[in-house]
Order: sequence, then structure tokens, then C-alpha cells
Amino acid sequence: MLVFKFGGASVKSAGAVKNIVEILQQYNEEKIVVVVSAMGKTTNAMERIIESYTAGKSEELKQEYKVLKAYHLEVTDGLFEDKGQKVFAEVEELFSDLADRLAKEPTLNYDFDYDQLICYGELLSTTIIGNYLNSSRVSTRWMDIRRSLKTNNTWREAKIDWELSSQLVNEHFVFNGERILITQGFLGSTINDQTTSLGREGSDYTAAILAYMLKAESVTIWKDVPGVLNADPKYFDDTILLEKLSYLDAIELAYFGTSVIHPKTIKPLQNKNINLHVKSFVDPDKPGTLVGNLSYSKLTPSFIFKMDQVLIRLSPLDFSFINEGNLEEIFGIFSKHGMKINLMQNSAISFKMIVNNDKRRLRLVTDELEEKYKVAYQTGLELVTIRYFDQSTIDRVMINKELILEQRGLQNIELLIRDLG
Repeated sequence: MLVFKFGGASVKSAGAVKNIVEILQQYNEEKIVVVVSAMGKTTNAMERIIESYTAGKSEELKQEYKVLKAYHLEVTDGLFEDKGQKVFAEVEELFSDLADRLAKEPTLNYDFDYDQLICYGELLSTTIIGNYLNSSRVSTRWMDIRRSLKTNNTWREAKIDWELSSQLVNEHFVFNGERILITQGFLGSTINDQTTSLGREGSDYTAAILAYMLKAESVTIWKDVPGVLNADPKYFDDTILLEKLSYLDAIELAYFGTSVIHPKTIKPLQNKNINLHVKSFVDPDKPGTLVGNLSYSKLTPSFIFKMDQVLIRLSPLDFSFINEGNLEEIFGIFSKHGMKINLMQNSAISFKMIVNNDKRRLRLVTDELEEKYKVAYQTGLELVTIRYFDQSTIDRVMINKELILEQRGLQNIELLIRDLG
């Protein structure tokens, strides 16, 4: 049994969905669990809907909802000639359910509201694609992942209950004559059946969890790139495909922010020695990247760019030292508001952190920190991580840049820089 994960770009249009059928037909002897993300940029659209909903912006909410519905109906129309097929009623029912939720008053917990609404992207994509697979004679059963993956109630960053989830996954994900089981990435639920999410871009993680629990032969993540590249093509013209990656290198690259693999994906696979393939849905016959228990003498230097970073500088109000108690307090505030720290440095009387410019969470964090610390921050920065760096790789990224902060290890260097252009 195999696990395939298809991201938003691979299901963004009717043509893209038809391409998935062609890929699956190349594996017609295999039973496959297919994990699917929301279509195209639907998660971004849903986040705009959630922002309008929680802010009480009714006109913007109506417009965003209208655009989202029109997009999914366009994809559905492009896939099904017979407009009487049940998929149209199922899509309409999901949008009706979404409309009912949006008609209610938001709670005082933004993250809770987020999880109850964001799930519609994945529910819509899997409903449409599952129906299309069956209409294409690819025997498929639709699965609601929320029945199987149980989590705590840390909204937007839920933690898996591994024992209970493993039991439920093995009860529910059983092939009964079908060749494909299709389900949603990114989602889970509490034991009270309230929807949770596993963190942004968490569909890769879902695929790894299912592979671990079902003892799959391998996981394949289908992307719009040839595999794992040594840099993002948006920033580098001459990128190099990394044909093989050890679990360690994959974890390091994912942790520092490579956009191809979600940071939590590797560990469940490593625990069961399950190989991960990263392949192109544009050129499915190409080998892509293999991640596994591999060794090699040297790896091509890899560049990871995090844009729109914020440097936060903290210092005590009374010029006392930053000690373990302060750090515990600071980390507690960041954890409370679900904000991740990408890099940190401390001295006797100051503590510096680099974070993503998540404006809502940043405001909550800085407001609380200002009660006990002097807080200054600088925006508009870039954080560049180079794995297996040398001076030439550093020089390459420092052209027309100002160095704000640097942190070196044996194999990694992190450079916080500002554009001088």
C-alpha cells in the first residue's frame, strides 16, 4: 500500500485534476491512500473569509464567499458533463453548510473559529476529486479524516493522539474492493468531534502520519517542481535537484523552512524506515528526490529563504540580566499565542528573536511582552539559511545586502539581512 499526497497546485483546475487520474492509472496494481489539500489558493481565500467574518466585514465576506463558490463550481463544471451528477448537490451542500456557519456570530476565540471554517477547502477538494475518480472508473472511497485523526484542542496547531488515532485509522482505512481511499490533509478533530488543524501546510504531515500508522511501503509528495531543489526557483535561476537526501538532511532543510517538505513530515517516516519520494506531477516519469536511510559523501549547498521577517529585541526595564526565568516567561508568551521563533540570540541584557510577520500574532505577543520588557522590532528583513555553506555561498546571497545578524554552526549558517536596493 502506498500513500500519495497532492497539494493545492496539483488540483487547482479541472485539467490538473484530470492529470491526477493519469498519474494514478500508472499505479493501477497498487492500493493507494490519497491525501489532498485544498484546491489552488483556496486556503488563502478561506483565511480572507475568516478575517472578514471575525472582523464583522459583511460586504467583504459576501464577495469572498461568492468568488470561492464560483471557483469550485467552475472546476466541477469542467470535470462533469452531466450536471445531474450527485457531486453538484454535494458541493452545494458544503457551501450551504459554510454559509450557515458564517451566519452565526463569531466566538471570542479566533483560532477556534479558524479551525471550524478552514476545513471546507479540503472537504470541497476531496469531494470533487473523489467523485471524478469514480466517474473515471478509478474505484474510490471518500474518507473523512476527522473520524480517524484525533487531536487535542490546540487550535491551528493540534497535537495528535497517536494511540487513539492509530486504532481508528486501522479500523477505518480498510480497502473493501476499492483501489483508492481519498482523504483530507491538514485536518483532525477532538474526541468531541470539533474540527482541528495541524498547522499551515500540514497535508504532508497527514500523509506521513497515515503511512506510519498503516505501515505503508512509501509516501510520494507530488509537487510542481522536479523534486527537492537546493534553492527556491523564485530566488535562484540555476537550481540543482537533490536526487537523494538522508532523513537528517531532510529534517534540517524542512526545519529551516524549505517549502517542499513540511517540518513534521520526516520523523514518523524515519521511525518506520519508510521512504519518501518527492516527484513532479508535471513530469511524473522523472525520478524526483528520494528521502530515506541514505548516506553520501557530500551534498550540494542548499539555500532557504524566509522573507518578510521581523527582528524583535527585548531588554529588561531595570537593566537586569536576561536569565533562565526570563527566557521561560518569554517562551511561554510565544507558545501561548502560537508564534514560532525562527532564530534567537541572547546577551547579558538583551534577547533577540526572528519571527514571521504574522501581524495578528505579533501584536498579541508584543503587547504582552511590553508589560515587562523594553520591546523594539525591525521589519522588512530576510532570513537566509545555507546548509553545507562556504564563503562563496555566503558571498552569493550577500550581494547588495546589509548583514543584521549572523549565526554559524558546523554545517549551517543563518544570515539575517536587509535589502539595500
